Amino acid sequence: MWTSNKMIALYILLAIAGIGVAAWMLLRKTLRTRLHMKKVLAADPDINDWLIVFGWTPKILYVPTIAASLLASILMFLKETEWSVLASINPRVIGGIWFTIFIINLIVEEYDVSIKLLIIGIVGIGFAFLWLHLLGWAGAFLRIFRHLGFSISGTGYLLVTVIGLLTIAVSWVRGLFYYVAITPNYMNLQEGPTETGEQIGREDYNTRIDTGDFIERLVGFGRIVITFKEKSRLPLILLVWRIQAKAQMLERVRAKFAVDYPQPHLPAAPPISPPPVPPANLP
Repeated sequence: MWTSNKMIALYILLAIAGIGVAAWMLLRKTLRTRLHMKKVLAADPDINDWLIVFGWTPKILYVPTIAASLLASILMFLKETEWSVLASINPRVIGGIWFTIFIINLIVEEYDVSIKLLIIGIVGIGFAFLWLHLLGWAGAFLRIFRHLGFSISGTGYLLVTVIGLLTIAVSWVRGLFYYVAITPNYMNLQEGPTETGEQIGREDYNTRIDTGDFIERLVGFGRIVITFKEKSRLPLILLVWRIQAKAQMLERVRAKFAVDYPQPHLPAAPPISPPPVPPANLP
């Protein structure tokens, strides 16, 4: 019993948990996370505006595919239970819809889809279908896609969902230790879980907002591009969420210059003199 496979798996799990707890106890006082830096800057009386950002992995743009995978997994599992409402669902239809969403996500990630390119693409597809309709080939062209349908099990869709969520979670955890803190006077590049980092003066770097990808901008994403005065240093490109709020805060930070004023001290209270002693009664 104590040497069964289940018990060995339990021992491994407990060992991993114990190592994680021990590592946390040893390193918790040395960790310098993005969340801790926010508290430090918020408590600084000389800095009113600041911005802390990190770069998301481009795979976060696959959130629609991850959501579609989760929904497809639920539908496939319900279909396998022979539920009367979903028993007639064609798995190839679900697979075709999921594949279409995946292809759109792939195009969004790989190419910068500006609004001009999007309009040209929609108009071009419309003219192509009109031309096929005039020639009587539209139906035959659409029937080609029937052969592209494929079926994935509920477990397969669930696996895609788990892998996508893990990729995003790893990117967020990495952003706890690799981030950029921008203040009116300097920029701090954090590059590790401890104090490993670099401070760069405000005159040694420039910032630029890039929202040229129209599809990314629709879902709230954009890029903050940081270029350095030192030409040999490559620009730093960060994919950030809620780009509108981040851009406004960045403009406020870059438009100011913080001055460290000495904190006023209250004057010391005058010493309290003892009450006068009344003179003794003379005979």
